[in-house]
Amino acid sequence: MRRPFVRLRRRLRRTRLFLIFALLGPGIIAAFGGNDPSGIWGYSMAGAQYGYGLLWVLLFAGISLGICQEMGARMGAVTGKGLADLIREEYGVRVTLFAMVALLIANFATTVSEFAGIAAAVQIFTPPESQLLAKRIVVPLVAFGVWMLVTRGSYKRVERVLLTASLIYIAYVVSAFMAHPHWSQVFAEMLHPQFAIARPLSPYLFMVINIIGTTVTPWAQFYIQSSVRDRATKPEEYTPIDPFGGALSAIIVAFFITVCCAATLFTPGKVPDFNDAGQIALALKPAAGALATTLFGIGLLNAACFGAITVPLSTAYAITESLGWESGLGRRVREAPLFIGVFTFLIVVSALVVIFGGQNLSALIILPNIVGGVLLPIILILLLRLINDPRLMGKYKNNWWQNTIAITTTTVMILLSLALLILQLLPH
Repeated sequence: MRRPFVRLRRRLRRTRLFLIFALLGPGIIAAFGGNDPSGIWGYSMAGAQYGYGLLWVLLFAGISLGICQEMGARMGAVTGKGLADLIREEYGVRVTLFAMVALLIANFATTVSEFAGIAAAVQIFTPPESQLLAKRIVVPLVAFGVWMLVTRGSYKRVERVLLTASLIYIAYVVSAFMAHPHWSQVFAEMLHPQFAIARPLSPYLFMVINIIGTTVTPWAQFYIQSSVRDRATKPEEYTPIDPFGGALSAIIVAFFITVCCAATLFTPGKVPDFNDAGQIALALKPAAGALATTLFGIGLLNAACFGAITVPLSTAYAITESLGWESGLGRRVREAPLFIGVFTFLIVVSALVVIFGGQNLSALIILPNIVGGVLLPIILILLLRLINDPRLMGKYKNNWWQNTIAITTTTVMILLSLALLILQLLPH
């Protein structure tokens, strides 16, 4: 008599799990896409250079990420169109062209950083004399695998792969606990930050923009809205659980990455010198052990592959939508030639840059975060104008508190970007 009850219990568990996963997708994927190699490098350097002193930024970035993702997902469900589609229809070719050129530059640098992250992860697990050969084998294999998945797979298949990959980010949580941080100090500095003026100020602002720029990314706004459209989510089916759940999960991972590196690599008054997240992973070994380095490396490889799918995909969505061409997963070359072409171009060229480029790609790894942080206000201004248009959104337009947080995020990013520019121009 027990067997029928066991089978029934298993069936109910599978049903509940199915219902939970049915609500998840674009928001989780878009949020975790920000925790790519450039994001991991940024969070790690924040911990290594400033200890727990910048954890407060994650609170602001997490709230902003949740609101921005929710706006994009809601607008995709209500309008049935991608963000680039709406920008072109509402603001014309000039504004769209400017936004797309800026996005293409930022996303190309980001895609290069994804493959640079794959190369950095390979170096963790291979001896020095074999690293170049391993990089030239692994990078093209990953590039081909990513290309096959996106160009030959359906939306559901790609989404399942990315949701499964999201679970691997737990490796960073384990690494942080292995670093044995002082948790009372962690939460004290996070909830009660010391706002003493950092000296010099320019690197501090640079790091703040870097953290926000890698958390709330312009490309993710295009990705989440186009994904919701591809999912054919109707307004009455829409739920904010996915975008807010994705934001919360991604920020938790970012928190543990920062804590791990602050606990092991931070030395007051010393500026850390790491070119990529792979070097940071190796530096963890003396303080946190070989297993922590291995887990950090596995997380880095997973994050790089994750970003190598999502960032070129969001770019292909945005470029094709801005020109009014057919786009979407599950379509073949004859059905969506520009969509497949843009994706293929980014994958092939970025992989070639890493395979045959120099050993030090740190500039390309950090560049996307800063470019993204400067580009973000432009995208958010357009997003805010669109989502507050009653003609487009009707009863689903923003309320006052959503506008307050989004406008605050936009204003802060504009002020930080201007402050950084002024500091760079002033004599030291």
